[in-house]
Amino acid sequence: MKKTIALLTGGTTGEWVVSVKSAATIAQHIDPNLYDVYKIMLNEKGWFYEPADSVKIEIDKNDFSLTLDGRKIKFDGVFIAIHGSPGEDGKLQGYFDMIGIPYTTCDALTSSITMNKGYTKAIVNGIENLYTAKSVQIFKGGNHDLVQIKRDLRLPYFVKPNSGGSSIGMSKVKHTDDLEEAVEKAFKEDNQILIEEFVSGREFSVGIFGSEGQVIVLPATEVIPQNEFFDFEAKYTPGATEEITPGRMNAEELSRVQQVVKDVYRRLNCRGVVRIDYFLEEGSGKFYFIEINTIPGQTATSFIPQQVAAMGITLKEFYTRLMKETLV
Repeated sequence: MKKTIALLTGGTTGEWVVSVKSAATIAQHIDPNLYDVYKIMLNEKGWFYEPADSVKIEIDKNDFSLTLDGRKIKFDGVFIAIHGSPGEDGKLQGYFDMIGIPYTTCDALTSSITMNKGYTKAIVNGIENLYTAKSVQIFKGGNHDLVQIKRDLRLPYFVKPNSGGSSIGMSKVKHTDDLEEAVEKAFKEDNQILIEEFVSGREFSVGIFGSEGQVIVLPATEVIPQNEFFDFEAKYTPGATEEITPGRMNAEELSRVQQVVKDVYRRLNCRGVVRIDYFLEEGSGKFYFIEINTIPGQTATSFIPQQVAAMGITLKEFYTRLMKETLV
């Protein structure tokens, strides 16, 4: 029996553009012999199904159903492809939990916690072979002391919105005089921000997913941005970043990284596919955790499709494994 799946795209943040591209990739590669897919757009105006030959049809939020040509369509599961709110921060997961529809991502609690970079760092702290950059978390309207922060942290710093994605609002600060401006920029995106010491090293991004009860680590991508750091432009402009998949790690580094990211996946109670970004520090080779992304991009230039290809499986097979594991 085929399952009827809602592919949820859009969102209410600037990342909706990426979400639409991710959903296009996913829709193209879901096995039509196993799943009937309805692409649902969620934005500030509502939740809609938009058939090619018809006007928008609103979703009934009471039971997340769709009435098409007088026929009520109910979904066996939801493939959430919304980056940022409300897809990645636990809001949709809580809604689907309440109405009893399974979905492809981490649960509401994990999604909510991992949207906050500071809280995530606190939880993964203590995992063997995992290090985190020294940082300070500050709140808008709080009584933070930037003078004290400048004393406590070593330049350069990264200043980033705590719950933002796609590196929007992020700055690298090389001079203490520039900290105020960077903080102001980050506060435009979030009411909590993280100021952390820069770690000098090679940057990597690695996908991890659950399948048949196992935690599987995809080949990592080494990220070499032409910009100062891996910002929004570097992420989404073709050619702005050199990306090497599999990334260059020796056998010891590879083994250690795989163990660390599996431990992070389990510690945070992840499910579905997530992506962990990390540095291997220059000189020491220590693994420095940057952040986790619980709904990683699936666009043509995104890391996960590259890593799936490097693993030697098709996206069709990958999405089938993902949905068989989560939509039960």
